[in-house]
Amino acid sequence: VQLQASGGGLVQAGGSLRLSCAASGSGASRNGMGWYRQAPGKQREWVATIARGGATNYADFVKGRFALSRDNDINTVYLQMNSLIPADTAVYYCNMWVRNNNYWGQGTLVTVSS
Repeated sequence: VQLQASGGGLVQAGGSLRLSCAASGSGASRNGMGWYRQAPGKQREWVATIARGGATNYADFVKGRFALSRDNDINTVYLQMNSLIPADTAVYYCNMWVRNNNYWGQGTLVTVSS
């Protein structure tokens, strides 16, 4: 299984970005996926999850600002990030469990300037 994350970049506070995570490999199709982030000097933290059936959950600090969606035809999950704040600056990682194995994307850097 491979996860390819993309879409990070530099944005001003209040702006938006859309991250993508494309999954490939045996068992990866239509699986649930999580997003995590790691800010400089901090531990990695959970951001949001979309389940296999499409149900979503969000960490309190992104509720109302971030939204998950998926395109099952191309096995890609999107994290739409709106109203970004400097505290959202981090490397964002996508994550997937497939048959009891945990897979991570390579991370994509999001930098929010004040």
